[in-house]
Amino acid sequence: MAYPLPMYYQQEDSVTRDLEYLQEMYPVQARKFQKMIAETLDHIDYEGSMIYDEYPDKWQIYRLTQMIVDKIRKSGEEEAVGEDWNKTGEFVQILLCYEIYRRRHCNNKGILKF
Repeated sequence: MAYPLPMYYQQEDSVTRDLEYLQEMYPVQARKFQKMIAETLDHIDYEGSMIYDEYPDKWQIYRLTQMIVDKIRKSGEEEAVGEDWNKTGEFVQILLCYEIYRRRHCNNKGILKF
């Protein structure tokens, strides 16, 4: 094969579509959290943003997680979350890290698209 790069990008696009399809299969509560996470990241998704750093700062990730959990508290999702906000924060942090990963590797803005 003389020019393997076009096929590589086709494979990457199919991986992206597959990830998005699986993301649609999240439980209802997780999809609500995912929407809030995406909205929060939309505000800081620009060239040079901390989400595109080679090694994102752990404290910044924790701070973003706390901002999103505060948004969840204000949105009235308290009855669905229950009393254990610590586990909710951990779950939101997992979804946040996944969304950052997806944006770093699937977005044209990111420097890490390969």
